[in-house]
Amino acid sequence: MTTSAHRHESAVARYLEAWNAVPGALAEAVAAAWAADGTYTDPLADVRGHEGIAALIAGTRERFPGFAFRLTGAVDGHHDTARFSWEMVNGADGSAPLAGSDVVTLDAAGRIRSVYGFLDRVPPGV
Repeated sequence: MTTSAHRHESAVARYLEAWNAVPGALAEAVAAAWAADGTYTDPLADVRGHEGIAALIAGTRERFPGFAFRLTGAVDGHHDTARFSWEMVNGADGSAPLAGSDVVTLDAAGRIRSVYGFLDRVPPGV
């Protein structure tokens, strides 16, 4: 694995850890994954900074209790940019009603500067 590939995969792993963090560990997980002025933008949200990102994640986790985010496929990246796909899986029945693809840019320390999310599969009412 190249250093660049490891950098991208590590950033995406921290990103998923933040989305799967329990409430008491969420702020720390967001700080480990995102730069202080990092952003997250998708069709349903546009937030900036650790507090905004943590609030978005907490709200999503409250709306979908018992679900976990997981990577689907490989992380693809070059320079300071990576793309990957994910799905949100119901721990009770294994269904994955929500899935998407994200593009992230990284800072020099490997933390996320920006996320541009695309929703590929969305349940009714979302």
